Amino acid sequence: MLPADVRRDEPLAPRTTLRLGGAADHFVEIADDATLIDRLRWAKRAGHPVTILGGGSNAIVPDEGVRGVVVRLVGAGSYVQRIDGDRVEVAVRAGTSWDDFVRQAVEEELAGVECLAGIPGAVGATPIQNVGAYGQDVAETIVKVRAIDPTTLEAIELDAATCGFAYRDSALKRAPLDRRPIVTEVVFALRRGGSPARRYAELERMLAVDASVAQTRDTVLALRRTKSMVLPPYAAPGDPNVRSAGSFFTNPIVPRAVAETVVESALRDGLARDPSEVPRWPEGERTKLAAGWLIERAGFARGHRVGAIGLSTAHALALVHHGGGTTRELLAFAQTIVDAVQARFGVTLEREPRLLGVDG
Repeated sequence: MLPADVRRDEPLAPRTTLRLGGAADHFVEIADDATLIDRLRWAKRAGHPVTILGGGSNAIVPDEGVRGVVVRLVGAGSYVQRIDGDRVEVAVRAGTSWDDFVRQAVEEELAGVECLAGIPGAVGATPIQNVGAYGQDVAETIVKVRAIDPTTLEAIELDAATCGFAYRDSALKRAPLDRRPIVTEVVFALRRGGSPARRYAELERMLAVDASVAQTRDTVLALRRTKSMVLPPYAAPGDPNVRSAGSFFTNPIVPRAVAETVVESALRDGLARDPSEVPRWPEGERTKLAAGWLIERAGFARGHRVGAIGLSTAHALALVHHGGGTTRELLAFAQTIVDAVQARFGVTLEREPRLLGVDG
């Protein structure tokens, strides 16, 4: 029997920032763990696969929709779990808006997430993706993740080490979809009165020497606005790039030899006059390259467009839906970029947003 709160054939496009894709066979919004477990139990009995949808800012919905049950966690709120000197542990419900949490932390002069202002989506998705920006990521502050085991339907706790955080990645993300823990709460350790993170050159140039966490947040929002990497209410009026999932590709981390080949190719073909003009950063024994730079040098200018899909006019990493398009067109456009970068530089770009119901 269908639970009263479960809706059939629910359109999903309006629940994502790309505004693309079809409907969910079944859809339910859940605010508490007990109801979540009960609906998971119902889905298992009925043989329905379960897909978790957060804020929809890092999600791509197939044109044919999503089979089974799409669960959206909506329970919001946070509470101080523990205080030890200037260290404050804050537990935040998965359905809480990430930007609301950042704003609250900054208002209370708690450092640790100020550079992550303006990122859309829900708190529950942040440990899965190890969300980061401007030299800061959530792995630095996450103490533990509380979740529901989809196999046993029991509540579990995962410490930071178990989460296996890496660049835009985690053990949660790498887990098979049907065994991925469903995040219900995340505990962050913040620093009362702490100094803001100052690791990103572009941000550092804009900050005063004694900048506060609040000033840092404001500067990050201003930077993101210039790149069309914010949604209303932060976006500039009439911004043509708001129907986007933000960065569509992660910055590739490659062996040093591959990075040097990219530099040599850029110098040889006149894409750079000096090795310093090819953006790259050491990552242990490997090197991180700038995906946006690779995309533009592979022949895709900002604003490049094919039909309803194109690159942002402000940032080459963002793919934009201008209206009336399809997910198939979006993925085809993305693949054209991947193929061009691979052919030009021998580097394979990886997609950042997840395709619901297909690859998790």
